[in-house]
Amino acid sequence: MRAIRVASAALLGVSALALAAPAAVAQSDNITPFGFSVLPSTVAAGGQVTLQLDRDKGGCVGSATVSSGVFDTISIPGHRSSATAVVDWDAKPGATYKVTFSCDGVSGSTQLTIATGRTNPAPYPYPDQGVHAGEGGTIAGFDLKEIGLGAALIAGSVGAAYHFSRRRTGEDGT
Repeated sequence: MRAIRVASAALLGVSALALAAPAAVAQSDNITPFGFSVLPSTVAAGGQVTLQLDRDKGGCVGSATVSSGVFDTISIPGHRSSATAVVDWDAKPGATYKVTFSCDGVSGSTQLTIATGRTNPAPYPYPDQGVHAGEGGTIAGFDLKEIGLGAALIAGSVGAAYHFSRRRTGEDGT
C-alpha cells in the first residue's frame, strides 16, 4: 500500500514538472534590454489596456511600437514610457493574443488574455443615474395559473390537516 502512495506522488511530481517545462522554455526568447508589460493582462473585449515600457535600463531610447492582433498598432514616443490601447470588440472570449513590443531593432512579446463572460464594461444599465428602486414588484412575473395553483395547494394542505385532526381513531370506542 505504501509503494502505491510513493509511486503516485512521484508520478504526480514528474507530470507537474513536465507540464511546467514548456512554459519556462517558451518565455526564454523574451530577453530584451528593456522591460515591458500589458496591464491588466486579462481584459474584456472592448476594454482598455496600458502598454508599459521600462526605459530605466536604457535599452530603449527611441520610439517603440506595440502591435497585436487584438488592437491597432500603437507607437510610444521616446519621451514617454506608456500608452493605452482599446481592445477590439470582436476579440474572442477566452483567447490569448500575442502583444509584441519593438524598440531600437529589438523585439519581445507577452500575452494578453480576453476575459470570458460579460463584455459590457458597465455591470448595470444605468451607470450614472443612481439607484432605481421601486421598479417591478412582488407580483411582477406571476400569472393567474401560478397564483391559482398555489392557492389550491394551500387549501388542500389546510383541508388535509383539518381532516386528519378531526378523524376518530376508533381504538377508545368513541
